[in-house]
Amino acid sequence: MKENIVELKKTLEEALKKRDEYFGGWQREKADFLNYKKQEFERLKGTLCIAKESLFSELIPVLDSFELAEKAIPEKEKENNNVKGLILIKKQLEDSLKGLGLKEIESLGKKFDPNLHEAVGEEEGKEPGVIFEEVEKGYSFEDKVIKPAKVKIGK
Repeated sequence: MKENIVELKKTLEEALKKRDEYFGGWQREKADFLNYKKQEFERLKGTLCIAKESLFSELIPVLDSFELAEKAIPEKEKENNNVKGLILIKKQLEDSLKGLGLKEIESLGKKFDPNLHEAVGEEEGKEPGVIFEEVEKGYSFEDKVIKPAKVKIGK
């Protein structure tokens, strides 16, 4: 009987040792899997950002064309239903891109920043280094400049 108890204790100790070994292995695998999930999420997030940047690069020229077209419309023609429709389409495109994270770069009245702006002209008599006219809008996404704003600054 005593030998049975000793043998049972030995078997129990071995079983507990194996349990701890398996449980430790399971915990390590679980941690590895959670790390993998985090890394994969970050990779997919990066891929999505690249795809959005590519989309923005393709659609910003279209938005610029709408902007130029809208500026060229005489004020009296802006009440025409066809013109109103085109302006609404432009607004819809702007809203869609904004919803995806595209942001307009603020320019007018701001100090010139070569990281955000591209100077296309200077004018005497204006406040030096301050933007007084925006020739073309600039855009950013995730704190990265997609297209710098083309501006005129004071000299």
